[in-house]
Amino acid sequence: MGEHALSLLATDSRSFPVDPPGDLDAAAAIVRTDQQAFDAVGRMKDHWARPGWSDRTRRLYWMATFDRDRALVDRATQCQRALTDLGLDPVPADGLHLTLLRIGDASAVAPATVDTLAEKVAAIALPRLPLLAHPLAGSRGAVRFSVTPWTGLVALHAQLAQAGRELGVPGGSGTAGFRPHLGIAYNPVDRDARPVVAAVGALRHLAPVAVTVEAVDLVELRRERSAYRWTVRHRVPLV
Repeated sequence: MGEHALSLLATDSRSFPVDPPGDLDAAAAIVRTDQQAFDAVGRMKDHWARPGWSDRTRRLYWMATFDRDRALVDRATQCQRALTDLGLDPVPADGLHLTLLRIGDASAVAPATVDTLAEKVAAIALPRLPLLAHPLAGSRGAVRFSVTPWTGLVALHAQLAQAGRELGVPGGSGTAGFRPHLGIAYNPVDRDARPVVAAVGALRHLAPVAVTVEAVDLVELRRERSAYRWTVRHRVPLV
């Protein structure tokens, strides 16, 4: 299964990291790929300066959410406090999430189609996914935990994308560019990345936290005061 999932990924200049890890089941390979990519960043960009987004934007996504996972919340809070002096926008405890797939603008997908999509995904009976969240890496616009392993997440992305294609929803990026991660803070300014990279590197001694993806949420996403918020339209339990 791991080799099949790896075959679904490819080098993608729009993704971060650009290249996927060579082994989707090896935590060390995934973490190393994430950390080396972040360590090579020269400048960070304002995460919130994103074309097509405003306070009125509403978009539908598939997500995994973790607000009830106390150990993960505690580790994220620990890291956020250590990074306070950098002026990042911390992800609230009830905002921790792993983005799986964009479905489309809420105005472009009929409510009946949203309901049918959730029913179609529920009928697949997707498996629960035990993961580890590893401190700490980042991207050009955020600080984030690496998550391992990737095999199940890549397969999940592909199945969610296929369900959307069958219903003709706009969809998001293809599975080839999927790079699972769990953000804990967003960067709100254009800046030299070196101080952030150094502070993040100092937290890599922290142990990973075990979490389980027990459901996928179909959410209507919005931005509020430098944070993402959402309304859950459907929750699909995994089996």
